[in-house]
Amino acid sequence: MLSDFLKNNNRIFKLVCGAGNEDAEEVERLSALYSKAGCKFFDVSAYPEIIDAARRGITKSGITKERYICVSVGIKGDPHIDKADINRNLCIKCGSCWDVCLQNAVYASENSYCINNKRCIGCGKCRQVCPAKSISMISKSSNIADILPPLIDKGIDCIEFHAVSNNEYEVQEIWNKINSLYSGVLSICIDRSKLGNEDLLARVRNMLSIREPYTTIIQADGAPMSGGEDDYKTTLQAVAAAEIFQNASLPAYLFLSGGTNSKSSKLAELCGIYVSGVAVGSYARKLVSSYIKREDFWTNDKIFNEALEIAKRLVESVKNP
Repeated sequence: MLSDFLKNNNRIFKLVCGAGNEDAEEVERLSALYSKAGCKFFDVSAYPEIIDAARRGITKSGITKERYICVSVGIKGDPHIDKADINRNLCIKCGSCWDVCLQNAVYASENSYCINNKRCIGCGKCRQVCPAKSISMISKSSNIADILPPLIDKGIDCIEFHAVSNNEYEVQEIWNKINSLYSGVLSICIDRSKLGNEDLLARVRNMLSIREPYTTIIQADGAPMSGGEDDYKTTLQAVAAAEIFQNASLPAYLFLSGGTNSKSSKLAELCGIYVSGVAVGSYARKLVSSYIKREDFWTNDKIFNEALEIAKRLVESVKNP
């Protein structure tokens, strides 16, 4: 069980396939590669077909023991459930959005660029660089009571709630609903973009008040979906956010996320921040993206093994900084 795994392990590597990543083939390939590399904890979007894809990948890795799947759900306004949208009438087809998209979610049509919604994870990098201001972010949310039961029936191991919002009532309402539907391990992914430190702690304490001790993960999200680079500065905000929760001595497991990379565990250790795990998404995907998208990924042992060595080094950097 995941609860036993968390209790008995330190600095767990968690692969984040992307809360908004609905590309089943990519998720299957990522899961196979990182499972083979030693990853045991996988975060995927909240769709039955994506859970199935992750399981197929894990099975293909040949290692199914101690492999756990977490699904991510969010609240309207949380960037993890946003999707980019390009206004074709405004697009000047300069290619800036294509250049910065780490998910290969941008493609060219006859008169403009377009977004592949299955691949878009809502990072917003395309919007930031668009000179024509033709890109907006659309929040994609669903009714928790409708989407969770089919996922729970799949036998998932964890549900992660991205609780980034100014609406305290709505956060608590969704949290209470998740708790009423699911009795397993829950994860609270939260950053400081909407709340100051005191309000942030008050929210998390309130959320933990209805949970048994150490049945919850607090995932301190430093700078969401910013982990494209591998340096200490990129992961600094994740460590700083984790310090807030560590100082509060909350009865929960503490993970780093948001800008995480191969330096995250080392920086946390240098700063005296003791985490149970590190969730790596953008950087983990970027490292192997050129291999993952190859047509011969499954059949070319040389290509797979090259990617595997890269993935192994990242997994080991978390466990043994």
